[in-house]
Amino acid sequence: MPFVDREDKRIFYEEIDLTPPWIVNPQTIMLHHGIGTTSGVWSDWLPVLSGMYRLLRLDMRGFGQSSTAEKAGEWSLDLLADDAIAVADHAGCSRFHFVGESIGGTLGLFLAIRHPQRLQTLTVSNGAHRGVEIQNVQQWGTLIEQQGQEAWSRQLMDWRFYPGALSDAHYQWFHRQQSTSSLSATLDLAKLLLQIDLSAEVSKIELPVLLLSPDNSPFIPVSVMVDLFARLGNAVLQVFPHTRHGLPYSNGAECAAVLKKFLDRRAVA
Repeated sequence: MPFVDREDKRIFYEEIDLTPPWIVNPQTIMLHHGIGTTSGVWSDWLPVLSGMYRLLRLDMRGFGQSSTAEKAGEWSLDLLADDAIAVADHAGCSRFHFVGESIGGTLGLFLAIRHPQRLQTLTVSNGAHRGVEIQNVQQWGTLIEQQGQEAWSRQLMDWRFYPGALSDAHYQWFHRQQSTSSLSATLDLAKLLLQIDLSAEVSKIELPVLLLSPDNSPFIPVSVMVDLFARLGNAVLQVFPHTRHGLPYSNGAECAAVLKKFLDRRAVA
């Protein structure tokens, strides 16, 4: 499986291309996860999309098989954007559809603003354009310091998923990723996310945008996604009932089907 060398860091990504031979030059979808998990979060999306699209899913630096975290203060959206562009370049992909969840969605907005020529469409799942609107993140450090990472992860599992939303295997996998993820990467990225404000720039985004929102995220209220939708000139907003912040994992196949329909309509247009 490929790695991209980025100075002293390595970014892991996986290419999945199961498109039939009669689809010439299939379009590419890049999948970018959020804080505390890995590229495995997209597993339920793959069967829905892999028959029509070439897929790239990466481990964000500091997580999964990618290199360990940066030193405090070195994180930036520019850094993460350069990682995503480097993965696309290494995979030989000049333009792609970008799908990001949570901070990955915020990164997608940043890419659409700074590198619009590289994106065909953007999908933001449970992501925010203004960090000041994000709730229940400021106390992560205190919770981890007082109770430990495992207890912090258990609390986040409650905030991400309604009881019964996941099978036991799904639950245990996500909790294991989250409870063993890099603490420095987790806390530094949370701090970065809370400082971001793209509200004055998102109106510049002209490409088609799909917004996927849970109806009850303890981190990003629906009102934040509605405000983002109002600032975009070419967007579709879909709110999923009875879902929390872990929407792209708990409802992966459903989200992927919405994305596929969104892309199919634009292919015909």
